[in-house]
Amino acid sequence: MAAIVPKIVPYLWPHRYRFLSALFQVVVISGFELLKPWPLKVVIDNVLGGQALAWAPIGDWSPPALLLAACLAQLAISLSLGGLNLLNHYTTIGIGHAMVNQLRGDLYHHLQRLSLSFHNRRQTGDLLYRVTSDTYAIQTLTMNGLFPVLCSLTLLGGMFVIMLHLDLILTIVALLVCPILILLVTLSPLRGWLTASATQMLQQKSSVLSLVQWAIPAVRVVQAFTKEQEEHQRFMSASESSLRADLRFYLLQNLYSAVVSFVIAVGTVAVIWWGARHVLGGTLTLGELIVFIAYLTSLYGAIDSITQTYGSIQAARVGAQRVFEIMEVEDDLKDGARSFPAHAARGAVAWNGISFQHLPGQPILKDIHLQVSPGQTVAIVGPTGAGKSTLLSLLPRFYDPQSGSVTIDGIDVREFQLKELRRQITMVLQPPLLLPLTIHENITYGRPASSMEDVVRAARLAQIHDFITQLPRGYDTVVSEQGVNLSEGERQRLTIARAILLDAPILILDEPTSSIDADTEARIMEGLRHLTVGRTSFIIAHRLSTVRQADLIVVLRDGRVAEQGTFEALLRRQGEFARLYRRQLGGPPDRQRAAT
Repeated sequence: MAAIVPKIVPYLWPHRYRFLSALFQVVVISGFELLKPWPLKVVIDNVLGGQALAWAPIGDWSPPALLLAACLAQLAISLSLGGLNLLNHYTTIGIGHAMVNQLRGDLYHHLQRLSLSFHNRRQTGDLLYRVTSDTYAIQTLTMNGLFPVLCSLTLLGGMFVIMLHLDLILTIVALLVCPILILLVTLSPLRGWLTASATQMLQQKSSVLSLVQWAIPAVRVVQAFTKEQEEHQRFMSASESSLRADLRFYLLQNLYSAVVSFVIAVGTVAVIWWGARHVLGGTLTLGELIVFIAYLTSLYGAIDSITQTYGSIQAARVGAQRVFEIMEVEDDLKDGARSFPAHAARGAVAWNGISFQHLPGQPILKDIHLQVSPGQTVAIVGPTGAGKSTLLSLLPRFYDPQSGSVTIDGIDVREFQLKELRRQITMVLQPPLLLPLTIHENITYGRPASSMEDVVRAARLAQIHDFITQLPRGYDTVVSEQGVNLSEGERQRLTIARAILLDAPILILDEPTSSIDADTEARIMEGLRHLTVGRTSFIIAHRLSTVRQADLIVVLRDGRVAEQGTFEALLRRQGEFARLYRRQLGGPPDRQRAAT
């Protein structure tokens, strides 16, 4: 717990005045709690006992008047306590929610900045659980852990002073329970068992979420292969493991609470036994004993409440550790300091001795050397797994190479600010990804302030405008999650329109026509030819027919540049590209075809 506190303090510090206000409320609440048993004491000692039995006046008060005053005082104290507790809960919950929101925002922002290498190593469901559920740990630790302890200490201080005044021996007996409870909290093996159980419980919950997160988008594949029963069994197995972990945790938590409740019961019995002897001995009145027991009930109740939530606090501590574990992952993509000139990059791009691997001993790119002049259109081709997408992913620094450098205009991309660098590059990625926003918002995602005229121009170039205008709400049509209300080709064309609108000096097209029919492909390629004028463009293509007009074709095989040249030159060479072309088109390319 001590290791977590310094990490929590920065999130509590902005709310320090509200927190101090809540503490002041606790002091006032404790004062009313201290007053709570006294009207009953007055009734027992001064209204029902001794002289009051004959209804003789007590000072300036008659017994009926004193009884009425005590009852009204009890009502006033209860009403005040109710209002103060309501205000205190509103304040503390508000602080807790604000802290959760800030922590959640920081974690989400940090995840957005971490490299793709990090995300490739992590389960998406686990990260989702940390963002949506584990972040509540900070509220549990402060408002359900720290705050009740402070409340109990405040109440304990006030009670200690009054109880000492009433009966020293009985006070010592009552407080003997506290060190025993402290030892239970700090030294009991149950603490370690609770922590281990809480860790396992959260991991199992993350596993269930990861499974669901994978299975729902893959439902088409599951149904196509009739694997519903197997996936249901897989889910049930994960769910049962999670519920068993939950049950184990709550059993331990209840066992811990039972032990604490027994210790409290022993303390209560001891106070009643000693208190009754003192009342019989005449050193303590019955009303004062009632005050003692009421105080003891309040104090033990607060302690019992803390111990009842101790398991939750342990789970929250584990949850907080899981959150800060991600927060402490250093971004392996260090931000540079350089900016691009006001007129943007020229577009000269080079890969100099690049080698890259995701896992040690499994290289994806091996000693890549490639020079691209400003304004060139470069096609990257090769078999699946050759490293085409990885090669271009190094340009916007989705990854950094283990050796070598990627440069733009002769400057290592690692020297540029990431935002500046990525503003120079527009991308059409595969598969086409759309957001659950309107079509207009999807197209303007990179340039939200774009005029409608520019949006329509981009849509026309992408051959999607006519389709959009036929929709009932046109550009205001909302795209469903993952774009399932659009065909694959329509989604692809929308992402192309988004890239066209961004109008960056460097363009990356990752298989831009992979999901489009031949007629639409021809129209899109015509629009893209206009788009690529004056721009350094890279096209990853499996359809070799789409790379005829490229200034340079680079053929990758096994992570190396197998050959490079123009379309005609590579066909004449009868090398790797010619073999790929022949295999794809089903026959030997002739010179007439090569010239077209």
